[in-house]
Amino acid sequence: MQIMCVPIQYTHSYPLYMYPRNLAPENPILLSFTTEKSQKQKYTTNSEVKTNRKTQRFITSSVSASYMGFPTNGAGANKPFKFLLYGKTGWIGGLLGDLCRAQGIEFSYGSGRLENRASLEADIAAAKPTHVLNAAGVTGRPNVDWCESHKVETIRANVVGTLTLADVCRENGLLLVNFATGCIFEYDKDHPLGSGIGFKEEDTPNFIGSFYSKTKAMVEDLLRNYDNVCTLRVRMPISSDLSNPRNFITKITRYDKVVDIPNSMTILDELLPISIEMAKRNLTGIWNFTNPGVVSHNEVLQMYKDYIDPNFSWKNFDLEEQAKVIVAPRSNNELDTTKLKNVFPELLSIKESLVKYVFQPNRKVNA
Repeated sequence: MQIMCVPIQYTHSYPLYMYPRNLAPENPILLSFTTEKSQKQKYTTNSEVKTNRKTQRFITSSVSASYMGFPTNGAGANKPFKFLLYGKTGWIGGLLGDLCRAQGIEFSYGSGRLENRASLEADIAAAKPTHVLNAAGVTGRPNVDWCESHKVETIRANVVGTLTLADVCRENGLLLVNFATGCIFEYDKDHPLGSGIGFKEEDTPNFIGSFYSKTKAMVEDLLRNYDNVCTLRVRMPISSDLSNPRNFITKITRYDKVVDIPNSMTILDELLPISIEMAKRNLTGIWNFTNPGVVSHNEVLQMYKDYIDPNFSWKNFDLEEQAKVIVAPRSNNELDTTKLKNVFPELLSIKESLVKYVFQPNRKVNA
């Protein structure tokens, strides 16, 4: 049986329509599902995964060749999506569960520790998922400075655990969507501040100022070898929940002083639904998972004052002053989102997304 999977409409619900092969538009992603007993199809494949049940082959067109779909044991015409999520107690992990409920996607949270291979295998055997999404890991409490004095724990979760999960998923023919970080770059002579030149997916990380970022850069490089992994580089995540202490806006409104540097940031209300769609399409590789463009700390705080609290005020300090009150340096950069924008052209710029998804819904100041 052969089917064509072609996204014919880009909306925030991201429907994925199935076409018979002879009716599909040009340049689709062709998925060929072949049981072991069936006659082999004469196609050149990008990759194959063989299991006791079936062999699946994915062939990508020239348009989608750089966004290859992994040949998973995932959902098909007669098998609905079922997600296995890691990071139940975390912010993003919780939001992913909420999204699955809203979209009617069956899901469960894994209970195994990422560094424990046997417990991950038990989770997969029990849940029988079509996809695995990982939002677990160590960022530190109250911030990444914690990682500087807890290096072994950070390695165990961010490196050993993530690699173990990726390997177990591959052994089981499962796509892993891994929520990573874009805080592995800093402005440099080739990507100067204010130039609009962002770091691309293939660029080598150049920021190891914090141990947290060092482990994240290390594991990202190793995960490049796993063709079943979709790595999403999240930065300074923001959501419409301004009471959440992990929210970038909530953080900086509570600081005594803030630096003022333009950065790429991730509006979770807009981008997490896109991550669900990326899983459904079996997209793999590294993706800069931020809204296009940059926004500075002062610009965000000015929006907060305009929409939320007209009496709010703040003070700035420079990087030298900041260094006196933190343990590890912080990453500041712009990520190039061309790749993501090409696949999801409706994605809003960071400033537009801030207004639409964060400040308008929370507006307390009359327009």
